[in-house]
Amino acid sequence: MYELYWSADTGAFAVQAVLEELGQAYERVVVDTREGRHREPGYTKLNPMQQVPSLRLPDGTVITESAAMVLHLCDAHPERGLLPAPGTTERAVAYRWLFWLATGLYETDLRYYYPERYTADPAGAPAVKQAAHERLDRLVAMAAELLGAGPWVLGERFSAVDIYLFMLVLWHPARAAIFERHPGLGEHARRLRARPAVDRIWALNFPAGRSVWSTWTGSSAS
Repeated sequence: MYELYWSADTGAFAVQAVLEELGQAYERVVVDTREGRHREPGYTKLNPMQQVPSLRLPDGTVITESAAMVLHLCDAHPERGLLPAPGTTERAVAYRWLFWLATGLYETDLRYYYPERYTADPAGAPAVKQAAHERLDRLVAMAAELLGAGPWVLGERFSAVDIYLFMLVLWHPARAAIFERHPGLGEHARRLRARPAVDRIWALNFPAGRSVWSTWTGSSAS
């Protein structure tokens, strides 16, 4: 069985959603980042970066980096078809998206929400945050253009990359405006939200009352 070291409002969402899509049994080990549990010595030994998520594989190996977890899970269970076969052009396109999302959009989200990590001068944090917001807008516009008519990142084929994109777009601080500006992304998000695998874990990851999720219009959930 897999063990997913998990906290709400983190990259664990994409990994958990992939596990659900794959129908794999897993244990959710809560590492509450709001209480600083990710900085405790026991967890730091598992993940020296002190980041959530981490994933313990059935053989006991622990891996970090959410994109790596997504890739491994899809490769370990190819029968579910969450990624195209290795070596195909379609797989190359999936790689492009996943790594672009992980190194571009994901990192920029972190700069927006944790600007103090990216400057040695506390007075510079607001400028870091502003620049990150502007970059988020540019990257989201690029994502909308690359998505095109969809309905999925890979055209007619749903994949794990759609889950990753969904998570990162939801992290944008002005989701309602983004969905209005880029209707294709809004429709993509609503298609993802309607998937049974996502619905099963939604309340755990985005509980009602958390204002960061309350501005997503068109959803029945907070």
